[in-house]
Amino acid sequence: MIGNILITTALAASIFAMIMYYLTYKGYSNTLLPARVSFNIMAILVLVASAMLMHAILTHQYQYKYIFNYSSDELSTGLLMSTFYAGQEGSFMIWLVFSTIIGLILLSYTSKRGDLEPRVMMVYTLSTAFLLVLVSPLLKNPFTYIWSTPTFVDLKLVKQSLLSLPFMNNFIMQDPNSGQTFVKINTEFYSNLRAAGYSLNDFIINGKGLNPLLQNFWMQIHPPILFTGFAMSAVPFSFAFAALLKNDYREWVKQSMPWILVGTMVLGLAIMLGGYWAYGVLGWGGYWGWDPVENASLVPWLVGVALIHTMLVQNKTQSENKVGRFGKTNLILAIMVYLLVLYSTFLTRSGILGDASVHSFAEPGMMVYWLLIAFVFVFAFIGIGGIIYRWKFLSKHFNFEENLLSRELALFTASVALIASAIIILVGTSAPIFSKAVQTSFYNELNLPIAIIIGLLNGLSLLLKWKSTKGKSLLKQSRNSLIASVVITVLVITIGGVHDVMLAILAFSSIFALFINFEIAVKIVSRKKRFIGAYVAHIGIALFLIGVLASGGYKSKTQVSLIKNQPKKVFGYDLTFKGYTPIRGTNKFKFNVEIAKNNSKYIVSPNVLFGVQ
Repeated sequence: MIGNILITTALAASIFAMIMYYLTYKGYSNTLLPARVSFNIMAILVLVASAMLMHAILTHQYQYKYIFNYSSDELSTGLLMSTFYAGQEGSFMIWLVFSTIIGLILLSYTSKRGDLEPRVMMVYTLSTAFLLVLVSPLLKNPFTYIWSTPTFVDLKLVKQSLLSLPFMNNFIMQDPNSGQTFVKINTEFYSNLRAAGYSLNDFIINGKGLNPLLQNFWMQIHPPILFTGFAMSAVPFSFAFAALLKNDYREWVKQSMPWILVGTMVLGLAIMLGGYWAYGVLGWGGYWGWDPVENASLVPWLVGVALIHTMLVQNKTQSENKVGRFGKTNLILAIMVYLLVLYSTFLTRSGILGDASVHSFAEPGMMVYWLLIAFVFVFAFIGIGGIIYRWKFLSKHFNFEENLLSRELALFTASVALIASAIIILVGTSAPIFSKAVQTSFYNELNLPIAIIIGLLNGLSLLLKWKSTKGKSLLKQSRNSLIASVVITVLVITIGGVHDVMLAILAFSSIFALFINFEIAVKIVSRKKRFIGAYVAHIGIALFLIGVLASGGYKSKTQVSLIKNQPKKVFGYDLTFKGYTPIRGTNKFKFNVEIAKNNSKYIVSPNVLFGVQ
């Protein structure tokens, strides 16, 4: 009850803060302080409610339906804490928590920059209000009691001695299909139990537990990082809309650049950790399966990376009296990053991809489904509507001629390539909504040429000068890297056996980017250490492309059945299944396989899960 009161009051405070910020923007006096106070009250209430939910999880208060569904006494403390965000209710809640914390930092940041605060915070506060609606008592509320809607609890999860209570026979029933026996817990049961002097927490002694796929170390790390990235994506949107409100487009790029850099870095880290998690748990034989929900996080990240590059150009080319290049592009991309995050949330949390994704939540309820759609459309109306409203002015003032050999055009071309990849992935991700899921070859074949372009631009853009570059100068600067890249690519083709033309070109572009970035990084490391970050990031992308080529573009696979103690030859290795051993405290088993070749032997032990919910 207290948790629901806190959430409801926080929602009211959020709405009030948004109204006060709007009135401040419209020029009313004495409304800025109430806006700030209301936002801080909302933040305090959200953090207190979250602390209460975490305390309820750690103390096994199974009278809450959410805690009963996702936690259990057997979980370690780390995994038990991770059940905070194991379901829909908790995932919305942790998104809200990080949005609140980031909002407090944003409030402090904008309050020191003229009239920026009301324009930014009224939009950002709207995003927190939507999240508060999602976790309100009417929708996906984590404080809902288990008896509020009829719930069937397995007999083994309740205190056996209380089954002898006189009224109990009226609520014990058996499933004729499975043969399992359940206790039906509803308002009537709750009333009878209380009349007998017991609480629900006395009766329910254990929860259903965490899905075995989620019982992994990375469950404690990946989702919080992901939702931090999601929360931060609302900040550039707010800055862009604030610029549209004022019709002034010089300062917002500098003001929002740190936020988009950190947000994109955090979201990228979350995607990487998710890939590592999938490699160890889902058994795809790789780190990326083009699952729709994975793609839904990748798309806003790609657009965010594109935004960083076009923002760099605007920041470099603008002056006190002139807006730099790609002003329109930056506004559109900043708005699209958040819209794509909201769209990915709709795909993930609405249940619409329940049959197409291993991650998707199912059966969210029609109210949540339509509220998520409203969430997307409201921010699309605000963001895209603002662009349309200012389009005449933007078109008149933001048109520039570009030199073919300029860093500006190279960075823009790289951004276009990233956006093209995002569009391809978005189309494939959304396909199950309209027809059926696309094959993984759809993504691989269409993204391969784009990866080649990105690899080449990854290197060439650093050699190009701002405004214009002479062709002879470019050739001279890249000569050593070109020769080295050609030599190593030939070795990759001959020794590595990469005979596919497109893969060979990808190898060349990736190796070329690696050499160029490494060469420049070595030159500047002693002179301009603060610029080293960009080159390290580009080296990382080049290594990533080389890794994709090695692990995905050129591989052999087969499927075999291993019978215990009977060797089977696979790709020149003798594989022998030696049996399995249980992993203590889980429903996982290690399947021990001996791998032998010549005089070398070693054991690999992939994990297999039983009883997946």
